[in-house]
Amino acid sequence: MPEHQDRPLVGVSVLINKGDRFLMIKRNQKVHGAGTWTVPGGHLEFGESFAERAEREAKEETGVEITNVKFRVITNDVFQAEHKHYVTVWMEAQYVSGEPHVDAPYEETEVGWFTWDSLPEPLFLPFQHLLTGETFPSQTTQDRVGSAINMPHRPE
Repeated sequence: MPEHQDRPLVGVSVLINKGDRFLMIKRNQKVHGAGTWTVPGGHLEFGESFAERAEREAKEETGVEITNVKFRVITNDVFQAEHKHYVTVWMEAQYVSGEPHVDAPYEETEVGWFTWDSLPEPLFLPFQHLLTGETFPSQTTQDRVGSAINMPHRPE
């Protein structure tokens, strides 16, 4: 096994806000994290900025346009069973236009708007880490999805 295969990969995920809701996708059964829910995202490519990746993934996966893309936090995501390790860069953006739909059926099977108190299950590991405050910079338990990602407090 080449040395580089044991190194973490960088993923970029984007929380797309539309009022009090944000856009989520359900991952296809044939991909890593099969059948779990998360937000649009993908691998960072050489020379690409985090904002560029966020904008491109929003468009490629769901057909929506976004604006005001901002960095929020990072999660360190180790998938022991799959022997995969990701550093996920979490971005936040505002919805501009486009009716969300499955634009990458090889990666996703569903797309929809959700509120923090009506999340679908099961959730992708990096999204779980975001919710539990396992982030850098760290979030407090009291404000798990609050100030660090500019979202309303999630009920216990």
